[in-house]
Amino acid sequence: MKRSRANPWVGIGLDAWRLGLEASAVVGLRTLKLAQGGATAAAEAELMVREKLAAGVELQALALRGGLGLSPASASTRTLAHYRRKVLANRRRLAKG
Repeated sequence: MKRSRANPWVGIGLDAWRLGLEASAVVGLRTLKLAQGGATAAAEAELMVREKLAAGVELQALALRGGLGLSPASASTRTLAHYRRKVLANRRRLAKG
């Protein structure tokens, strides 16, 4: 989303809200998969934990390389974008069945 130079925080708030909605959809899809039980559910649970750890480590590495920018607004925007890519990939994967 393109930001206004005067006040980027409204857009950042909307991006955070959108990420929350998308993450809720992933939680619902994942809950259905886990509720089925069995080897598929166990594999999904393991994948979920691995992905969460990897996403956090990737974000830390990005921050250490200066990839989040120099301002709080750019760091917020890029952090949300980082997690949004992960959430959307999970939503697509889980929606396939």
